[in-house]
Amino acid sequence: MTTKTTDRARLARWFYVLSDETRLRVVELLGGGERCVCELQAAIGATQSRLSFHLKVLRDAGLVHDRRAGRWVHYSLRPEVLEEIGAFVLEHTPPAAGWAPVSADPGRRDGASCS
Repeated sequence: MTTKTTDRARLARWFYVLSDETRLRVVELLGGGERCVCELQAAIGATQSRLSFHLKVLRDAGLVHDRRAGRWVHYSLRPEVLEEIGAFVLEHTPPAAGWAPVSADPGRRDGASCS
């Protein structure tokens, strides 16, 4: 997965949206399947207006899908978005054995180090 500038902007937006604890909790809850707003509100202990704000942010970023059923709104995750985020993270994760600080960057042509 080669990351283009537009992909980076979209990924940055998703990471920003997921950096909020309430929104992260909503994503965790929706990982178990579609939920009604009233179920999310009870599980999180948030006021309706606060939860609506966070759901709107998640929806605007494309992380969740909403479905109206009568007077209730149900939310679900968009798995293709989470798969894209996961693929990015996996692609940029160094091997565990190779994770060590480097005193000089052998790839730099000018021989400079970061120390």
